[in-house]
Amino acid sequence: MGEQEGVPQLSDHDLMGLAIDEARLAGEQGEVPIGAVVVIDGKVVARRHNEREQSQDPTSHAELLAVRDAAAAVGSWRLENATVVVTLEPCAMCAGLMVNARVGRVVFGARSYENGACGSLYSLGSDPRLNHEFVTVSDVRSEECSELLSSYFAGLR
Repeated sequence: MGEQEGVPQLSDHDLMGLAIDEARLAGEQGEVPIGAVVVIDGKVVARRHNEREQSQDPTSHAELLAVRDAAAAVGSWRLENATVVVTLEPCAMCAGLMVNARVGRVVFGARSYENGACGSLYSLGSDPRLNHEFVTVSDVRSEECSELLSSYFAGLR
């Protein structure tokens, strides 16, 4: 990626590293290790991880929390210039949120063949019947993201 106003742009690979750091924090807190970051105009405006266990809120997915924080940070629910980077393919709830928030781009690591709504089961971000579509980039550092989840669930058995 190039530079914007003299600020080096982080690559999708680098941004996924930040999301992986968030996922590790989640795992350390007894949460499913999923992390997300939101970038607008080359600047990370939000970083979050799953918080469903500690909040007992089924909507406390990493990307949902990060998108909420990003909207608050920029003062608008419209996030056309935002890229959401998440370690696991978003579910229907989170992909629907990204459609409604008008997110410009979604980058994910591991595919979710059980819940994925950005290519694996559904393709909500590229459904022309919806009022918004976003670019989806999949499989960024997918092995690392998958390993985090596999290790976490193996430890529960």
